[in-house]
Amino acid sequence: MRAVFRIAREEWRLMCRDRVAVLGLALLLLLGTVAAFTAWDQRGAAQADRQRHQTQVDQEFDGQPDRHPHRMVHYGHFVFRPLNPLAAFDSGIDPFTGHTLFLEGHRQNSANFGDVRQSSLLLRFGQLTPAFVLQVLAPLLLAFLGHAAVARERERGTLRVLMAQGLRPGQLVAGKLLALAAAAALMLLPAALALAAIALDDPASTPLALSIALAHAAWLLLWTLGVVLVSTWARRSRDALMALLAAWTVGVVLIPRLAPELAAAQRPLPTRLETDIAVARDLAALGNSHNPDDPHFAEFRRQVLAKYGVSRVEDLPVNYKGLVGMEGERLTSELFERYGRESFARQHAQLRHVALFSSISPVIALRGISMAAAGTDLCSYQRFLEQAEKHRYTLMQSLNRLQAEQLSWASDRNSRESRISKDHWHGLASFHFEPEPMAATLQRIAPLSAVLAAWLLALATAMAWATRRLQGAMR
Repeated sequence: MRAVFRIAREEWRLMCRDRVAVLGLALLLLLGTVAAFTAWDQRGAAQADRQRHQTQVDQEFDGQPDRHPHRMVHYGHFVFRPLNPLAAFDSGIDPFTGHTLFLEGHRQNSANFGDVRQSSLLLRFGQLTPAFVLQVLAPLLLAFLGHAAVARERERGTLRVLMAQGLRPGQLVAGKLLALAAAAALMLLPAALALAAIALDDPASTPLALSIALAHAAWLLLWTLGVVLVSTWARRSRDALMALLAAWTVGVVLIPRLAPELAAAQRPLPTRLETDIAVARDLAALGNSHNPDDPHFAEFRRQVLAKYGVSRVEDLPVNYKGLVGMEGERLTSELFERYGRESFARQHAQLRHVALFSSISPVIALRGISMAAAGTDLCSYQRFLEQAEKHRYTLMQSLNRLQAEQLSWASDRNSRESRISKDHWHGLASFHFEPEPMAATLQRIAPLSAVLAAWLLALATAMAWATRRLQGAMR
């Protein structure tokens, strides 16, 4: 072990003498630190804004005067998606999706105000977050720092001298790995401190923060093994650097960009216009509650009259208009839910197709782990939309029920008598988002973690084989 540490110390000394390497490492540490602070500040500001707006719209809804309940149905309400504390580390798909949802009767609106739609096109290439720094920039710096680790010894002719002095190839490679791993650990430090601060601020997120830290540590270890492996295999430092730059370009930049495009081409989603047309067509086929001769609502009226044992809607103990509103809301909500399930099923099929590319680009698996743990992936976004839709349906049906129970058929036709007390909708619109249980999140990221483990095992095996090959080449 003494020889291994001596090799690692000598490698570190060479790195410190290289001004470009020192400058690059210092810049990356500075960038990681700035990314952590700015991302945390932006997340806090965004969350505060959303909480303030949510409080404001809740108060405005509660402060509405005495009204007809159906007017409140069309008045609607806003809900804002809360931010997970770990979103400060990895923003995931949040910049591309909306965070504000308008809830109203008979309609299911999409979330609006995604950051990408309100910012320059540069945002599409990645935000400055700790995750971006570690996933994209850190591997590139590792390639520059370690590409010559073993190849340099071969080029200078010192490899044979070291072997002649009794140094084994395994000790040499282990020392080079240790030195580069120390540099990788230094790169991880700002992000690890940021995750620790998030965990201290929100102790419930500690297991997920630890999962993110371990995943990125595995990612940097993977690149450490890869860099030393290529340097061990290459005959010249220049060849090793070119091979590593090509691997970084293809594995970190090209494939993660290309895979979603291929998935979208293989499993295309309908456009917004196509979906709107299909929904409008199906809504028209459901029936028209304003048409007394509509087959569905004519049958609905017959069933209601039979249930209460009367022959006219005027004789019902409840307001028939409110019952019609409840039935119409039920039909349209079932339709909206069906289209929503189909859309998310297609998107999840695309994600499964993209995940297949993790066998040639492990950063895809890493991003899946990071976004899932940070609560910024598709599943978290879907969970928000589904809970918001459930809240919308409950809210609208509550208002429709007020129309059915608090207003009579006769009073509903008189504008002066068709108002009910504003006390009925106090607290009715409050929305509380429930994040995914931690156990479910950890279960979802387990297969992706296995992909990273498989990559580490494969590279470690290749490293052992390259070390034996190095021994044979010296004989």
